[in-house]
Amino acid sequence: MAQQMPQDGSPADLSHAGAVVDKAIEFMAGQNISAIAVASALLGGALGVLARSMDDAAIAQVLENALASVRSGELRGDPERH
Repeated sequence: MAQQMPQDGSPADLSHAGAVVDKAIEFMAGQNISAIAVASALLGGALGVLARSMDDAAIAQVLENALASVRSGELRGDPERH
C-alpha cells in the first residue's frame, strides 16, 4: 500500500509549489504549448505524485472532490450553477 501524504501540508510548501507551477505554466505558454496540453501534462504529473504517495481509494476521493467542485460551479466561482 502506498504511503499517505500528510494532510497538514505546510502553507510555505504549498505557496512555493504553487509558485513553481505558475512559472512552469508561464514558461509553457511562452513556448506556445496549447492550454489543453499544459493542463493534461499538469494533471498527469499530479496523478503521478498522488499515486506515489496515496492509495487508490484516497486518490479516488481527491478526484471525486474535484468533480464535485466542477459540478457545483465552485471551480469557476459560480454559486448558482448546479
